Amino acid sequence: MIIDATDRKIIAATASGLPLVPHPFAEVGSWLGLPESEVIARVTRMQEAGVIRRVAIAPNHYALGMVANGMSVWDVDDQDAETLGARVGALDFVSHCYLRPRSLPDWPYNLFAMIHGQTRDEVEVKRAGIAALLGTSCRGSDVLYSTRILKKTGMRLSEGA
Repeated sequence: MIIDATDRKIIAATASGLPLVPHPFAEVGSWLGLPESEVIARVTRMQEAGVIRRVAIAPNHYALGMVANGMSVWDVDDQDAETLGARVGALDFVSHCYLRPRSLPDWPYNLFAMIHGQTRDEVEVKRAGIAALLGTSCRGSDVLYSTRILKKTGMRLSEGA
């Protein structure tokens, strides 16, 4: 799919979220001089092509009291990592899950899963649940707790992108 200048303007206009009004696509259209129907059609086309993964609400977990946030890291057998990663990513308490290359010998972890909770004890209980799910395919793990927020925004396109 080819993204044209109008698609890029729509992406840029909505990168920080849709406006909280009764007709958000009409509002975006008014900013860009486009009819609501064209904005909806273009967003739908980009979503169907995989350019936009989803249009969704992104709650602030800190405002919801989920202040104990831990990036759990797992050393999982490579042949099982994709299947197990999909299962971990489907857990309702995991907000995002990634496979990443190891950096041996210092960093043996290849599966990453962000866990949110109201306390570290709650996160540790959830982490134990992931460990049980991974079973013998997991050789080791750790958790890295957030200490402060450095950036809290979605992806933004640069002018030249």
